[in-house]
Amino acid sequence: MKTNIAGKWLLAGVLMLGTGCSKFLEENNPSSLTSESFYTIPEHAEAAIAAVYAETRFIGNAAAIFSGNWQMLEAVTGTSTAEATENTNLNNLYALSYDGNNLHVAQWWNGLYRVIAQANQVIDKVPGINPMNDAQKQRILGEARFLRAWAYFYAVRLWGDVPLITKPQTASSEDFMPVRTGQEKVYDLVVEDLLAAEAAGLPWMDASGRVSLAAVKAQLARVYLTMAGQPLNKGAAYYKLAADKSKEIIDYADANPAQIDLFPNYGALHSVAEENKLELLFSIQYLADVEANPMLHMLPNNKPVTVFGGWTGTTVPTRSFYATYETGDLRAKDREGFFYTSYYMNGSGALFQLGAPYIFKFFNTIAFGTAGKTGTGQDDLNLMQIRYAEVLLMYAEAQNESGGINPAAYNALKKIRDRAELTTAGMGTFTQQSFREAVWRERWHELCYEGITWFDMVRLRKVYNETNKGFDDFVGHVNLNSNQPLQARHLLFPLPRLEMQNNPNLKPQNPGYPQ
Repeated sequence: MKTNIAGKWLLAGVLMLGTGCSKFLEENNPSSLTSESFYTIPEHAEAAIAAVYAETRFIGNAAAIFSGNWQMLEAVTGTSTAEATENTNLNNLYALSYDGNNLHVAQWWNGLYRVIAQANQVIDKVPGINPMNDAQKQRILGEARFLRAWAYFYAVRLWGDVPLITKPQTASSEDFMPVRTGQEKVYDLVVEDLLAAEAAGLPWMDASGRVSLAAVKAQLARVYLTMAGQPLNKGAAYYKLAADKSKEIIDYADANPAQIDLFPNYGALHSVAEENKLELLFSIQYLADVEANPMLHMLPNNKPVTVFGGWTGTTVPTRSFYATYETGDLRAKDREGFFYTSYYMNGSGALFQLGAPYIFKFFNTIAFGTAGKTGTGQDDLNLMQIRYAEVLLMYAEAQNESGGINPAAYNALKKIRDRAELTTAGMGTFTQQSFREAVWRERWHELCYEGITWFDMVRLRKVYNETNKGFDDFVGHVNLNSNQPLQARHLLFPLPRLEMQNNPNLKPQNPGYPQ
């Protein structure tokens, strides 16, 4: 019998191990357990929350040949292109011609609702575990609320109105075939969950990779910033909420720079030794013995830059976007910033020219190799989700929109540019509009290829123009990677057609897509 993925409960059973390893990804399969017999002792609660974390790794799962789910959010931005074109679903995303049959779209839907289903189990069952230390219980519930909010925040931005499911489901549940809930109510739950997580007693930072208070506050700032823009258009009041929440993190970082700050160099962003530290406020955890980092499709097509040999190059930067970085911008410097144009043969041999720029931001030199050092082939690198750099830029944007540019907003922007070794014009030279666009431009250049740019395009209804370095209206902007214009229908993704067939209550399809 076909079922709606939103109504399924899948217990991954990832168990926490006290081995001293900083990653909690070692897995066991408690297939003989039921939800009634499982949630009885604190160890079950720890295993259950680890299962929620494990489900977040759907972002890296394969989406047929030469593609992963994460590529959906990059292909549509126009800042990347593909050197291998065998994947029809990915090609349709690049060409802005996708519909509800697209495999990437379906797998995002399924993956997010698996996270939600697992989190719902934790939120529903863990309160009844007794005896259990109250602080431990509140921490686990706070993490589950954060992860549910994380999933719903993706879902509401991707599809708009979506099913809002907050309880564990069975085939006999009243809302097993749910209808879609209005976006504003979904955002209300996201904010409610994050506020609960904020009050759960989480540490400011957590080197194990679990949700921290800094991650919660940063996600709240993201949500408020999004609600201030389109489609809810809540304006200045929500920009102020975003500014205030971002400023809480900045103030803590200023007082505790050993805990939260920008890394002094960009290489630390893709160093296993620096994971879950300083700038990296939240990441999806990877450990090669369980599941390796999924970003290999950023490697060039059949160019021997790693110990792995050739790869596919299905997400590589467009030359037009790469060319928009200012002269002297360290982020565009070969093998030092976010890109590389030369590398070592088979990862550790003679340096050779690649003939094009490729993405270095996720390049694991330990796994792939570097000058004179053969790669291990074991890519343990995490997938970054929230960085302190984004917090600084959120504050600069939100403060400018809610109260105008002030020294703190100016310094937040300047700090990003200082690390890139760029000169920033004096604060007095900016108008509100010119500062607005300066911050947007830094978001495009600083946060590229992190699954953020597309959502900026949608909430701002603006897109960076790589030719004149200004900003176009979303509708009508031509993505230079495909020479195709963005249309109003692209503001939302289509619902997966199979889900709509299995559950007719999801109809109608989002505007502009075949029913």
